[in-house]
Amino acid sequence: MSGHSKWHNIKGKKSAEDAKRGKLFTKLGKEITIASREGGGSTDTNPRLRTAMEKAKAGGMPNVNIDRAIKRGTGELKDGAIFLELVYEGYGPEGTALLIEVATDNKNRTSAEVRKIFSKFGGSMGEQGCVSWMFKTVGAISLANKELSEDEVFEISAICDAEDFEKDGDTWVITVDPKKLYSSKEALEKENIEIESSDIDKIPNTMVKIVGDKVSTMLKLVNELDDSDDVTKIFSNYDISDEDMEAYYNN
Repeated sequence: MSGHSKWHNIKGKKSAEDAKRGKLFTKLGKEITIASREGGGSTDTNPRLRTAMEKAKAGGMPNVNIDRAIKRGTGELKDGAIFLELVYEGYGPEGTALLIEVATDNKNRTSAEVRKIFSKFGGSMGEQGCVSWMFKTVGAISLANKELSEDEVFEISAICDAEDFEKDGDTWVITVDPKKLYSSKEALEKENIEIESSDIDKIPNTMVKIVGDKVSTMLKLVNELDDSDDVTKIFSNYDISDEDMEAYYNN
């Protein structure tokens, strides 16, 4: 994981590549299992599974692991737990909002772990709905071609009836109705437009500026949450400058 997105989905430079890789495979495997359970084991009829498999292959996950995760989801393999998808909400430094999506086979364990991490960095878990209203759910499609002009992206956006598009670093990101994410992606692929990634994203309505010693606290909080095997996605409305972000990770 590297960099940070415009909407501050949690990204962070990590060390210990082997440990990171193991955690990544665990999280990707859960997503594949859940997608298979919800929509079946065929990528032709299950767009969520297709997307999950694309992520897994991009992350270097071995095919045998992918196949096992699918069979676990469809019930062909009965050696795994049943995962629940849950969302925790809470507050970080300076009242920043955090949405934490998890996939867990033990709700009590995961809840206690997330609560402990919040507390460790001076944050607090909140009731369901306490911060989710601050975020808009969108389908986000990142285009692979970094050299596209704004006019070209405008034309591409029209193909999939996009709601908006913006540059995030050197990558163009198109936002669509989340219910149309998979059909929008397919429409672009039919036009031979290369896609770097696609996923459901949550964009905060307002941002909270984080400076000084709060930068370290904020990033330690989100990185420790991300290190949990049960946490699949984190969304927050913190605003940290590129300079402060770089300084933190280079120390």
